[in-house]
Amino acid sequence: MKETRKPRADDKFCGISRLKLFLLALALAFIGKTMTGAYLNSMYTQIEKQFNIPASLVGIINGSFEIGNLLLIAFVSYFGGRFHRPKIIALGCTVFAFGCLLTSFPHFLFGRYHIESSISPQENSSVVPLCHANQSLFSLPTEEPSTECEKEPGSLLWVFVMVGNLIRGMGETPIVPLGISYLEDFAKTENSPFYQGCLHTATVIGPFLGYLLSSFCAKLFVDLESVDAGDLTITPADVRWVGAWWLGILICALVNFLAGLPFWFLPRSLVKEGENNESEETYKKIGVLLEENEQKEAKQTMYEIAKGVYNIPIICLGYFFGGLFMKKFKINTYQAAHIACWVTFLDYLLYFIAFWTICDTSPVAGLTVSYEGIDQLSYAENTLLADCNRDCDCTLKVWDPVCANNGITYVSSCLAGCKASTGTGKSVVFENCTCVATSAFSFQNASAILGQCDRGENCDKMLHYFLILQLVGSFIFSLAAMPGYMVLIRSLKPEEKSLGVGIHELAARVLAGIPSPIFFGALIDTTCMKWGTKSCGGEGACRMYDIVKYRWIYLGLPALLRGVSFIPSVITLFILKKKLTSERNVSLNAPVELQDKEQ
Repeated sequence: MKETRKPRADDKFCGISRLKLFLLALALAFIGKTMTGAYLNSMYTQIEKQFNIPASLVGIINGSFEIGNLLLIAFVSYFGGRFHRPKIIALGCTVFAFGCLLTSFPHFLFGRYHIESSISPQENSSVVPLCHANQSLFSLPTEEPSTECEKEPGSLLWVFVMVGNLIRGMGETPIVPLGISYLEDFAKTENSPFYQGCLHTATVIGPFLGYLLSSFCAKLFVDLESVDAGDLTITPADVRWVGAWWLGILICALVNFLAGLPFWFLPRSLVKEGENNESEETYKKIGVLLEENEQKEAKQTMYEIAKGVYNIPIICLGYFFGGLFMKKFKINTYQAAHIACWVTFLDYLLYFIAFWTICDTSPVAGLTVSYEGIDQLSYAENTLLADCNRDCDCTLKVWDPVCANNGITYVSSCLAGCKASTGTGKSVVFENCTCVATSAFSFQNASAILGQCDRGENCDKMLHYFLILQLVGSFIFSLAAMPGYMVLIRSLKPEEKSLGVGIHELAARVLAGIPSPIFFGALIDTTCMKWGTKSCGGEGACRMYDIVKYRWIYLGLPALLRGVSFIPSVITLFILKKKLTSERNVSLNAPVELQDKEQ
């Protein structure tokens, strides 16, 4: 009977070794899953506006991905290593792609998106709500829903997005733990950090592509297949604009499906890189030696990747040089832990500079400034009324902002006290606006145009400072990623790698992935100053936030949580130092004969 030969890691297929082919396929899978995650994270605001739901509910939808991952991560991590790991990864990519398809499904059932507006089209003209004593001629939303009002047919279709996210999370489960353990099992010890650096680089390229795709789709109107762009009265800069979020999801589904195909054809196991498989006895001896060596090594946590397309190349360089540094100088576990801890702490200190990148609050009459132009902050609806518009019979529910020539935004043309208009569609100009004329700027020819006023040059300048700061911080943070990640890997026995990575993923899901979007979403809702209105009344998606309060939540809470995270990091350093001292003492106290044999 002919003995079957176990494939070697350096056996070539189309000129590429099997292990490097697996690395390439895994990198593509990492790109696919991170590309989808980044795309959806940037598109949740579009989903929020289409389905008219609050940020807290969006947080639950976002967290459903982590819940799906949580359902299977322990099972897959423990049992997955005992089966054909490449094929399980291939199945995961396929399920992931199906989850993407289900996420995009609501668009095809929802019908056309109705823009919240006080301008109602009638036979190619616009009926504009101006300041008149009687508004009954105009099709304006009423303050109270009528008894015959029915809920929008697509009001619960967001459930499909949540279930699709749940399935997507289940599909993503095997990719990280099984992929990394497979690579660690058959890669040379000195090559492992470099391979991990390649994978981390892939997790940065994915978001880069995802954000590019989201920026493209966000500029396309959600109903691009049924609505002429020339008929729209809003632009992508308007908070009511909904981009074609579903289009990018379909592209992501295709990418993830294709990324899973190579894994179906890869072997279940390989002989370790650079090793022979001439006899079973030799292979067993090598296995024992490898286990002894790998017990001395380490691995770390998978860092979340900073968002923003501009810093992607810098992060790639940080991951690459971090892995290269580990390989070239043969950094041990204790040294790697020190590098990861203190370099990350340096990035943490730089993070606090972001608190000084302050942007001026956008002046909106009745919300952030009074109708006289004096700074104020109000969450109450009645402050939208003033002497200049009290007799106009305006609705307070609709968000249809206009920018006056005094630089102040008004929630609607009616609340600005405008009595006349010229033009149609996007080119409507409102004239004789009493609230503009009686403001502190006292314009004689008081007029306004559709849309919210620009924030000014100060915001652009502060944004540039913030982006530069993030650029520097991203590079420093990415330099620490590979040393830290290897601390986690090398702390695990070979047979425990899949389970260890899985438990790490499990902890990340339970303690961070699931609660954070829900918690942050609820906190962000508390900063809303003006809510949108559903067709049957009730609060919809937020139209304007308190920028100061929002900044403290967005920057302050992560700063606190990151500070607490250094406590276990310092504890880890003490444990590793104690272990290193113990190993040195054992080595020094070993019998001379044993030391001679080892030499």
